[in-house]
Amino acid sequence: MKTDIQIAQDASLLHIREIAAAYGIDEDDLELYGRYKAKLSDDLIARTKDQKDGKLILVTAINPTPAGEGKTTTSIGLGQAFGKLGKKCLLALREPSLGPCFGIKGGAAGGGYSQVVPMEDLNLHFTGDFHAITAANNLLAALLDNHIQQGNALNIDTRQVVWKRCMDMNDRSLRNIVVGLGSKSDGFVREDHFVITVATEIMAILCLASDMADLKKRLSEIIVAYNYEGAPVTAGQLQAVGAMAALLKDALKPNLIQTLEHTGAIVHGGPFANIAHGCNSIRATKTALKIADYVITEAGFGADLGAEKFFDIKCGKAGLKPDAVVLVATVRALKYNGGVPKADLSTENLEALKKGICNLEKHIENLQKYQVPIVVTLNSFLTDTAAEYEYIRSFCEEKGCEFALSRVWEKGGEGGIELAEKVLQTLEEKTSDFKPLYPDDLPLKDKIHTVATQIYGAADVAYTPAAERTLAKLTELGFGNLPVCIAKTQYSLSDDQYKLGRPSGFTLNVRDVYVSAGAGFVVVLTGAIMTMPGLSKTPAAYGIDVDENGHITGLF
Repeated sequence: MKTDIQIAQDASLLHIREIAAAYGIDEDDLELYGRYKAKLSDDLIARTKDQKDGKLILVTAINPTPAGEGKTTTSIGLGQAFGKLGKKCLLALREPSLGPCFGIKGGAAGGGYSQVVPMEDLNLHFTGDFHAITAANNLLAALLDNHIQQGNALNIDTRQVVWKRCMDMNDRSLRNIVVGLGSKSDGFVREDHFVITVATEIMAILCLASDMADLKKRLSEIIVAYNYEGAPVTAGQLQAVGAMAALLKDALKPNLIQTLEHTGAIVHGGPFANIAHGCNSIRATKTALKIADYVITEAGFGADLGAEKFFDIKCGKAGLKPDAVVLVATVRALKYNGGVPKADLSTENLEALKKGICNLEKHIENLQKYQVPIVVTLNSFLTDTAAEYEYIRSFCEEKGCEFALSRVWEKGGEGGIELAEKVLQTLEEKTSDFKPLYPDDLPLKDKIHTVATQIYGAADVAYTPAAERTLAKLTELGFGNLPVCIAKTQYSLSDDQYKLGRPSGFTLNVRDVYVSAGAGFVVVLTGAIMTMPGLSKTPAAYGIDVDENGHITGLF
């Protein structure tokens, strides 16, 4: 059996000009990065902004398990199936981070015969967007420290510097560091920190900005520190905006690539959903909606993270109204939630399935709160049985959801036709009455409590004294009307990754809070979640190599 990278490397790709032409995009609107990648021009985005929107379909999933769910694979396969049915469909996806590629999760190009390509380019440096974000972030950090060194005219309290450096790699040793050691000319000694690039505010800003003017406005509002009077100090006050915008000029433009079956895919931005807002850029999604009849997008990790943030942050800020949502699960993952060890998941076990399906049940109930029609799909494995499928189908239909099997890993678009037809039927027969979970004017603590109790299933929320003080301060500073972006483990509905299934009666523990003023949301850190991940004992990097002909192996 071929590996994902072998399938991708054996594929016959069309020139990106041909992919673009199928969507009415002229070559003059492409900025080519070789034969198979291109950025879309600002002129194209401006010229199409008044065109009618297509239908927007969100793909989300149950909580991830070691058994695998295949959300991105399903998204890509569904897009290919729409193509086989003669529908003009575009994918709107996130770019992968190097951290997971060399860590434990792998890349984000899909799998089997449902991939976006060129797979190696996408999973590595792609068009340099993440490097530009890293550079802009660290330029701001350098300007901040230089300002302090050169006299500190803004009266910055070095004990209240909140801006962190970043890199797009998992490196736990950089979570907490000291900078400025050495002589007086080497800077002011202070504690500093690193976050992974995909968790930075610059990443969020790039994904939420509508154009260059909006980008610069958001950059200017970034809070980097507080002065001795407790007032915020911004990137605008540090005169950093112009140079940061120059670094981000090309990164702001969405990227166009293709699937194995030549469906177009706009891939742009990549915030994690467990520690950031988990959605591709608004520019990419809105552009796709103008040039295709159907747009399939995804939000990271489980619906408790990515989908909640898609609905309550991205849709609110972009004025988007999703028309349907596809909820991905697997028989194996549901049995894992029912207590079956990973090694035994290939054996039929209806009792474990009945026990573990509560996780799917909770995600269905959560999505129904947003009043968007739901289609549940099972990403099929060869070891699944007809009895297991029938039990899940009946369960979903009892919950008022449509149901379809997906065999896109094995068969590509052909294996997604059942799902595509069910989604099309849903779009024709059901109306989306989308509404967010909470209003903007709800106090911050009430927003956190709403998400914790209604989405996660918590009984209560507990705050550290530091988090309590910060929430009060942010409200006083006028940030109380912002949505909340809760950072939480992806493996459980709770903030404890070991609580599988559908935990209830627990307390969500908030340990820290900070505002991403430029992005326009308040970040809430819960449990033991880290904004700079570490590597596992056996990271994926051990298995990645390149031969004498330049062929990369080991990526997945």
